[in-house]
Amino acid sequence: MAGLEVSSSRLFSKRNFPSLCYRRGIVGSTLTAPRVHLGPVCLPKLSSRDLAEEFEKRTGYPIARQTTKSSDRQVIAKLYAIMEAVADRVEMHNNIGYQRDNWNRLLSTSINTMTLTGATMAGLAATVAAEGAPFTALKLSSVVLYVAATGLLLVMNKIQPSQLAEEQRNASRLFKQLYFQIQTTLSVGKPDTSDVNEAMEKVLALDKACPLSLMGSMLEKFPSEVEPARWWPKQRQKQVSLGENNGWNRKLEKEMKQIVSALKKKDSAEYIDLCNKTLKLNKMLATSGPLLTLLAALGSSCVGTTHCSWPVTIGVMAGAMAAVVNTVEHGSQVGMVVEMYRNNAGFFKLIEENIMSNMSEKDVGRRENGEILEMKVALQLGRSLSELEQLAAIAESSEESASKLF
Repeated sequence: MAGLEVSSSRLFSKRNFPSLCYRRGIVGSTLTAPRVHLGPVCLPKLSSRDLAEEFEKRTGYPIARQTTKSSDRQVIAKLYAIMEAVADRVEMHNNIGYQRDNWNRLLSTSINTMTLTGATMAGLAATVAAEGAPFTALKLSSVVLYVAATGLLLVMNKIQPSQLAEEQRNASRLFKQLYFQIQTTLSVGKPDTSDVNEAMEKVLALDKACPLSLMGSMLEKFPSEVEPARWWPKQRQKQVSLGENNGWNRKLEKEMKQIVSALKKKDSAEYIDLCNKTLKLNKMLATSGPLLTLLAALGSSCVGTTHCSWPVTIGVMAGAMAAVVNTVEHGSQVGMVVEMYRNNAGFFKLIEENIMSNMSEKDVGRRENGEILEMKVALQLGRSLSELEQLAAIAESSEESASKLF
């Protein structure tokens, strides 16, 4: 141990490490330096949450952060307020659509159960003695069930729950689309008052096209003339130019005109025709269902009053036919199919109006960029750009539909 202590003292001696004393002097000098007294430090006040974070917390919808500075924070605040209202509309339409889909399934099942039970009781009433409590109970129960089923059918055929559910599903999708359109406006440019007005008009147009309430503002379920659904305000052109010609040329203009012609002649006309045929079927089913249940109630009420078998035959057969008609109408959701065809026709009408509103603008610089518009139309129709050009080339002679989506 003594030898180890001697060797360690020689190893760390001043002669072997002359800089050790020098560094020690530096350390000592720094320790004896005068103290510097710092005054209070003023830090900038940071806001606890910006508008985007506040919006995300309230709605739960993520948004893209704006990368460009805007000169008008009030415009951005208004757009965020509209986005919050749109997100709330999405939730309302989702909830009400789910509720009305339940109406369709529960009411259809209940009416079929009541109708078939009434038919069974009418048949049993004919098998017991005409005088006595069992006969009276079965007969009256059958009549009551048929009358109740008739009342429920009248209400159900009036409001068409499957069609209402389709309206809410479509409204939810369109409000989500509007939400992301506003988000894009906030992300890629400097929004102005025109963007706020446009967003407000779109929200109000959607509210009018897809009302939430049933009383007063419900859309007509059996219109005399079928028209494409409309959920957009009057088209307005953005004054955005990306070049001297703004992506437009004579070839593109001719192509867009031919696509509009194909949409009108084939796609829109086809879906309007399908909507008319389905609507006629729905009217026939909605009329025959309550008539059959009333006829069955009349037959059940006459059971036992005559020795003929026609009352019980009518009471049982009409009830069975009413159950079949109700299953075809509401089980197959014919009203939903009508609304789906009407929305498809409206979708093609929107594409037509968007193209024609650009074509009608003489100043090319005020149009939407031609290349961007062509890409949008191609995606909306489920085609590539080359397929869109081929469609325009054969639009006059071919019977091919413009859309490949549906």
